[in-house]
This record gives sequence, C-alpha cells and structure tokens, in this order.
Amino acid sequence: MTPQSAFMVVAPVRAGQIAALRDLLRTMTWAPGQADPDNALIPFGRCARLHFARLVVLEDATLADRAAVGAPAFGAPVSLAFLGECDGPAEAQLAEFATLAPEGLRKIFRHCETLDDDTDIAVWMRAHAVAPATFYVNWVGRTVRQIHEEAALHRALRARLLTLPADMPALAARADLLDYVAAEQQAGRLPLSPPEPTPPAWQLAQALHAIWVPLLLVVLLPVFVLGAVPFLVILRQRERTDPAIWPRPSTPHAEALAAIEDFDVSNQFSAFGSLKPGAFRLWLLRFLLWVAQYTTRHVYVRGRLARVGTIHFARWVLLDENRRLLFASNYDGSLDSYMDDFINKVAWGLNLVFSNGIGYPRTDFLVLNGAKNEQAFKYYIRRHQLVTEVWFKAYPGLTAFDLARNSRLRAGLAPAATDEDAARRWIALI
Repeated sequence: MTPQSAFMVVAPVRAGQIAALRDLLRTMTWAPGQADPDNALIPFGRCARLHFARLVVLEDATLADRAAVGAPAFGAPVSLAFLGECDGPAEAQLAEFATLAPEGLRKIFRHCETLDDDTDIAVWMRAHAVAPATFYVNWVGRTVRQIHEEAALHRALRARLLTLPADMPALAARADLLDYVAAEQQAGRLPLSPPEPTPPAWQLAQALHAIWVPLLLVVLLPVFVLGAVPFLVILRQRERTDPAIWPRPSTPHAEALAAIEDFDVSNQFSAFGSLKPGAFRLWLLRFLLWVAQYTTRHVYVRGRLARVGTIHFARWVLLDENRRLLFASNYDGSLDSYMDDFINKVAWGLNLVFSNGIGYPRTDFLVLNGAKNEQAFKYYIRRHQLVTEVWFKAYPGLTAFDLARNSRLRAGLAPAATDEDAARRWIALI
C-alpha cells in the first residue's frame, strides 16, 4: 500500500507583484481557476502520483477584524501557496516538480521574496515547505494509478454489460463479464496493477503514533480533570464576550468565488483567517488539531470524515507564527451542499476548530450553536474563502463515491458469486 502525503510551499509575495503574479497564474488555466493539465509552467498531468494541486494567493480580506478583538496588528504578508496531495512522500513530489518544471516554477516564484536567479529551486521549495497540523485522506492507500485503472475497469464492464441480453441470468452475465475482463487483461488493454509494498518506516511510524498518543492522553487525564472547571470558566467568559463578525460577503467577492466553481463534479475550497488572540485559544486549537490528526491517521481512513463522505483530501495549516489558519479541501458537489453536509452532520466538529477564529458565530461550551446558526456560518465561511487561482484534479468527473464503487467492483472480481443474488449485487455496481 502506498500512503498519501500533503505538500505545501508558502512564500511572501514581493511588494507590487500581486497583480502580475495573478496574471501569470491565469495563463495556466483553461477556465477560471481550472488548471490546464498540460500548461507550460507546471504540466500537472505529467505527474503520475499527483492527486490534486493548487496555487492560491493568501490575501486576507478580514485582517481589519483583528481590531474588534484587540488582536495586535502585525505585518501580515500576502503570500503565495503551492499545495497539493500525492502518492508517496511529499518531498519526492516536490523533487519531481523541480525536475519537470524548474523554469516554470522559477517564473512563478520569482514574484516571491528570497528567490534569486541563482537559487536552486528544489532547495528553495524545501526551505519554504510547511507541514499541515492536521491532514485528512479519504481512503489511505488508494493511488492515482489505482483510481485510473479501476475507472477504466468500470467503463469496460459497463460497455460489455450493455451488449448482453437484458433477461440473461445474473450468474451467467457475471461469468461473461469475468471472461471479458480476463481476455482484456491478457491483451494488455485493462491493467489492474497490484499495490506497491507498504513502506516499513511509514508502518512503524503509524504503529508508534497509534500507541503513544492515547497513552499520553491517559497520563494527562488527571490534569484534564483538575483543569476542567477553570477551563470551562475561561471558555464561557470568552464565548460570551468575543464578537461575532459575519456580514454578508460583498457581491464582487461572491461573484469571483462563483466564477471558479462547479466546472467538475468536485470543487476546491480554501479559507484563511486570523486566530483569536492569546495563548488560551492558540493552545486549545493546537490541542484539538493534534487530537484530530490522530483520528485522521487511525480512525477516518476509509471514506468518511466523521459522517461526511464527499471529501477527497483536507488540511488545516497554522501560518504566520500561529497567528492565522488556512483550511484547504477538495470535495464533491456544490459549496452549499458541502456546507450543509457539515452543518447537518458534524456542526460540533466545525465549532471545535473554527470557533477559535476571529468573528466566528458564537458557540456554547465549544461545540453547541456556532455552525448551527446556518446563515451566520455560511456568511462567515464565504467571507473567509479565497479565490484559488489554479486548481488541478487528476481524475475529473469522478466523485469519492465513484472511487469507492470502482474499488468494490474490482474487489468483486476475485470471490466467486455462489448464487443469483450475490451476482446481481455485484452487477448492480456496474
């Protein structure tokens, strides 16, 4: 099994270069925000292990909200973020980019500080790499190659099924379909590659992480019990007094966001904003993201984040010396359906993390209300959302549901169907 990784390179944009940078990034797209896989700067389509990638300018339009909570002003940079998800180590993916498109990367990042003409682009990207605090993968181990091969299997089986008589018994139809797949594989037209060996170092790291995090929480349990009352007192005082800031997003901002959405069955989401000031909120957020990382590494690894099954990848990243938080995801459907999914199923989870951001709709005891105030939450999220300049998806037209169905279809090739019902259930996947 090949595990997935997240890469991210962040660098401040040089003064006066934002407009020129955005103009350049637009040359990489075939439609607003949609990457041309064969664009001249970074030909994403030639990266066999790349799932998603994006380039987004981190320009925070909500910085003025900091004054409402007494957060100190700081020289908040406008930065360029280059991020994505891949099979195998993130470092290997960045190295491939540096080999494949050194001049394109240099042309892009020349708009950023510290990149000089004689700087090695691979070394520079490694120096500006930022790891996520929490990273979610819909299905750990499902590679880009597997996705493409299983999608081809589904298409081939569907085409073959349409040639069979409608009244053909399910067992006979299944036998024909299996013979067809075997013949296509023998001819080399329908490869189904076996999984690569799981990296031993990754297995060891996973096993150790699965053990030491719960052990540490058990050791800290007396501290949590003793600190529960003062924690709740401080929390409730802040929840009652922190201002909620969620004006309706401006029309130009809403239109700019709408212009880059719904070209595919999937969309990207990038949101950026400031944390509430003080050590209390920072350490609370860091602890919650640390716990969330445990669940995304060991619990939510087979198709669902809590009860939400439409997310391919997601990450939470602390930036600017922990003053600001970036959330980035790749999801299926429209933004409204995406937000409704979270509000209806895991509003408490949204509250745990995002209520530590300035202006979030008021929560009670960290998990209640907040996102349940639907209109306030949607205004808040949309206002903090960024226009992603370039977004690439390696398997357009396929949802997370499609990927899971195709994997089940492939898995069903092996065991023999002993009766009509079992055969019918497998054929129903086609």
